[in-house]
Amino acid sequence: MNTITINNKDSKTETASEPTSQPAAYRTYNRRWFGLVQLSLMNMVVSVDWLTYAPVSEASSQYFNVSLTTINWLSTVFFLAFVLVSPIAIFAIHRGPKLAIVIAALLILVGNWVRYAGSSRPQRGSIVSALVGQLIVGFAQPFILAAPTRYSDLWFTDRGRVAATAMPSLANPLGGALAQLVISMLVKKAAAVSDLVLYVSIISTVCCLPAFFLPSRPPTPVGPSAEIPKLGFRQSLYVIRHSPELWIVFIPFAVNVGFFNSFSSLLNQIMVPYGYSNDDAGIGGAILIFVGLVVAAITSPLIDRTKAFVRTLKILLPLIALCYLVFIWMPETRSLVGPYIVLAVLGAASFASLPIALEFLTEVSHPLSPEVTSTIAWAAGQLFGAVFVLVSGALAQGPNATPPGNLKRALIFEGVIAAATCPLPLLLGLFGRKDKVALRRVGSRMGSPA
Repeated sequence: MNTITINNKDSKTETASEPTSQPAAYRTYNRRWFGLVQLSLMNMVVSVDWLTYAPVSEASSQYFNVSLTTINWLSTVFFLAFVLVSPIAIFAIHRGPKLAIVIAALLILVGNWVRYAGSSRPQRGSIVSALVGQLIVGFAQPFILAAPTRYSDLWFTDRGRVAATAMPSLANPLGGALAQLVISMLVKKAAAVSDLVLYVSIISTVCCLPAFFLPSRPPTPVGPSAEIPKLGFRQSLYVIRHSPELWIVFIPFAVNVGFFNSFSSLLNQIMVPYGYSNDDAGIGGAILIFVGLVVAAITSPLIDRTKAFVRTLKILLPLIALCYLVFIWMPETRSLVGPYIVLAVLGAASFASLPIALEFLTEVSHPLSPEVTSTIAWAAGQLFGAVFVLVSGALAQGPNATPPGNLKRALIFEGVIAAATCPLPLLLGLFGRKDKVALRRVGSRMGSPA
């Protein structure tokens, strides 16, 4: 029984016991932060690209001379694009996060300037160009949104993986918050949509260029788990099909991501019919996300230390369902306090649970490669997001309703579905299956069987 020493470039060391014939030395590298920041920036701008039109849906519909339903499709195609290229993203991320990040950078650059090519005139834009550009940028999203678990597995030890996964994963909704807040303030008339698309294209270009200069992988493995061979794609699918624990987390994760995406896309249309302004809705979206970011920044390092994945998920996932139920009645109060409080709690629970769920899926499925479970989970969430946006649009009340065009029925739909999936995480570790929720990747570091 030999001692493995893990050296951090910042003079931090950790030891673990593992049966080996030769002692192995491991280290982490400061350059890992460069890639993590770049991955976070790209996840942020791709979310801004997604929500370019949704916070100002009325102005966008006037600018393109189309209905609100068509504007909703600009968000929906983003979700569908994610699902279409997810299998390709899995293989790209498996070969290395840098390859996936470079592919995403190219797609974001092309998609943004295709959008602007059809929006260069302030009088009226081309909805076809906007849709094609959205589709291209949507193709980029799985390459970077599903990459954080693979990147953290490659560059970080288990003492910092949850936080490392959280940073780029939560940068995506942070971009959404900025879009909700800033875009609704910038665009006050239809003609301003043209300038908006130009500004977003320039910002996206600047944020994507450093991607081509990232290091591919650390010179040496950062820990024992990085050296364990990962299962192939077909073997991984077999393991996933036969693991109830993975599905118990997959389903509520996908439903919550889907609702969060549709909720963010439609928040303007949910609140405005009840007398709220675009700015009120934008601030609500910002509260939803910024409170969530603060809470996730606190909980992620704590989970890295305590490894209390199961207990935390059993608390947070039902809390998310409760928030969707309560929000059914919030818009009709016509006050800001109620909706903002529920949005704050919803954001806190949603954001805190996201990196925890992703890392838990990686831990219990080890030695599956991390991008397999994360891509499947995200793809299901994006697919549900597309379905929920379409269903919510179909459930919108007509012009003769009180108030006209309200989405009360859509909120009821969300609350019922969220409540139906709420009991699933409570089943983790029950019925004699406590060993199935063991943290296998952490166990490999400590020398226990994976």
